[in-house]
Amino acid sequence: WVLAALRRRRLGADVVALLALVGTLVVGAYLAGAVIAVMLASGRALEAWAAGRARHELTALAARAPTVAHALQDGTVVDLPVDRVAVGSLLVVKPGDVVPIDGRVESGQAVLDEAALTGEAQPVERAAGEAVRSGVVNAGGAFPLRTTTTAAESTYAGIVRLVAGAQASAAPSVRLADRYAGLFLALSLAVAGGVWLATADLTRAVAVLVVATPCPLILAVPVALVAGLSRSARCGVVVKGGDVLERLAGVDVLLVDKTGTLTVGRPAVAEVVPHGGLDGATVLALAASLDQVSPHVLAAALVRRAHDLGLPLVPPVDVDEVAGQGILGRVGDHTVAVGKAIWACPGADAAWVRPLRRRADRDGMLTLFVGVDGRPAGVVLLDDPIRPDAARTVRRLRSHGIRRVVMVTGDRLEPAEAIGAMIGVDEVLAERSPAEKVEAVRTERSGGRVAMVGDGINDAPALALADVGVAMGARGATASSEAADVVLTVDRLDRLGEAAAIARRARRIAGQSAAAGIGLSLVAMGVAAAGYLPAVWGAVAQEAIDVLVILNALRALHTPESRALLDGAGLELARRFRAEHAELRPLLEEVRAAADAVSAESTADALGAARRVHTLLSERVVPHELAEDAMLYPALARALGGVDPTGTMSRAHLEIAHQTRRLGRLLDQLDDGVADAEDLAELRQLLYGLHAILELHFAQEDESYLSLADVADADADV
Repeated sequence: WVLAALRRRRLGADVVALLALVGTLVVGAYLAGAVIAVMLASGRALEAWAAGRARHELTALAARAPTVAHALQDGTVVDLPVDRVAVGSLLVVKPGDVVPIDGRVESGQAVLDEAALTGEAQPVERAAGEAVRSGVVNAGGAFPLRTTTTAAESTYAGIVRLVAGAQASAAPSVRLADRYAGLFLALSLAVAGGVWLATADLTRAVAVLVVATPCPLILAVPVALVAGLSRSARCGVVVKGGDVLERLAGVDVLLVDKTGTLTVGRPAVAEVVPHGGLDGATVLALAASLDQVSPHVLAAALVRRAHDLGLPLVPPVDVDEVAGQGILGRVGDHTVAVGKAIWACPGADAAWVRPLRRRADRDGMLTLFVGVDGRPAGVVLLDDPIRPDAARTVRRLRSHGIRRVVMVTGDRLEPAEAIGAMIGVDEVLAERSPAEKVEAVRTERSGGRVAMVGDGINDAPALALADVGVAMGARGATASSEAADVVLTVDRLDRLGEAAAIARRARRIAGQSAAAGIGLSLVAMGVAAAGYLPAVWGAVAQEAIDVLVILNALRALHTPESRALLDGAGLELARRFRAEHAELRPLLEEVRAAADAVSAESTADALGAARRVHTLLSERVVPHELAEDAMLYPALARALGGVDPTGTMSRAHLEIAHQTRRLGRLLDQLDDGVADAEDLAELRQLLYGLHAILELHFAQEDESYLSLADVADADADV
């Protein structure tokens, strides 16, 4: 292997060991040679294990690609191998199928999950004549597809080729041990040669080479890196080799995908806006009851939210679902429709519909309109929520040497910029194709070592090209996981920050071990050059040095805990209050709805809504905050350490209670039901202020404190 490395013009740490081994054979110091041989073989095996990585990227990508297409021939569906489908063929794409070949919707509408290619979590609709790319998933009913390319020329096949090209152009890594080897090799040969020339004693020169054998480089460095790999795996991060751990420790530019990485990656109910007399909980319960029988991805979001809130759901009957429009059926005594406004609420006032659509467009949300008994009942707003740990992870990575963070996503610019601002990234690159993501990685590599984090098929080429590719693999994103160097096996982004800290510490310990070992070897070389250390005893001395530096390298197994850990009682409290947050979330929507309702034309209704909100705040939110202060925060303070680590959050509790009392006093003054413009303006201001404080405070607690329960649950999964 030394000769093979020299042919590649790579001067490694093993050269000195090889020369020492040959020297012991020449002078007959066979025991010393045997010790060197055992050291070389064991060190090489250890390093091979540390650097071993599975390269199945193309296999994984190809395995996901459909091999069979459902062709429509003479009125019947025939299964054909995709490579036998000609341009212009008519295919049937069944529900849940991956589109096998690029084409156009022949008739009707297609509802597609394009997250694998674009990163957009929300499903999209394609009307007749619109283009559909291979690799996307049919999230609605079956639809006819007229092919426009062959399988080999389709979008998905192009992504496979991109991954292959990215791998071919990735720079080869250099072992940490080899970086020290050049200077040490020159010094060792100079000393040994000088001794031989000065004394004409080949045995003494060989003794110098024996103690100069770079065992600390060959053994201690891989041991430290293997320890780092083991420590990373314990926190749910699989690092595919010691060379990857070295590169992760040196990353200074981070490119990160949005959907599924910074965000949860699936639609979730953000808000329910009632209309026409029903409250938000009733509207959601009716819509979710109907959607229980729908395979649509948005229907699953409604049902999941209703279950989280404990709303009673009943089985629907007489259900009719029209792809691209919505679903209609009977829920109890009501006829319920969910879908587009024109489908679910055909008689809805445009003055009500238009602001909701504009708001949803501004915030990157989707709208599902709900009609009950032929009348508009409300709208459900859905978004892809930001991970609670995303902003904290970005801050932590910056503290560990990341100087630049860039979001690169296939999503639209407006929602991407909004999320980027909340997370704290330096730049947002939106509406990027897989090829453009590869180009972004290539551009950033000119300014430093780049890590790319993603979870979709569209990220796989960029992950393969980056110095370190990181995949969110907890939900089985096979293609990206196989293309990546690092895989997060728990669905938590903050583990990347922990892995980066572990990698930097392991590399630092490896460097310390190498430096200490080389220093001790230099001392032993001086003793051997003076003739006081024969080759056999030099080998023994070298082994003693090895033991010392290996013990030091094993410190990487015990990386100091870098996150707060709650005790058992504290963990139960965190889980309890996290569940209460989920129950109180709809109340935040009611606060904003009450503020929206304040107007001179409906003073009585506005005051009634404000009084309901005040009752809910007084009876549920304020007691919740007081209980957090009395029970949860002391447990958090013990885990976080420092002086009053929860002080700012306690101050927010006081402000919420204060503003709630102000609202109560104002409503008491308006008990006669008479309010002028100034009274209404103050009422509106109080309600909007309370909504803003509560939204921010809940988000801060979820990110900083209550997510510790998620950390513990993730550790249990690992």
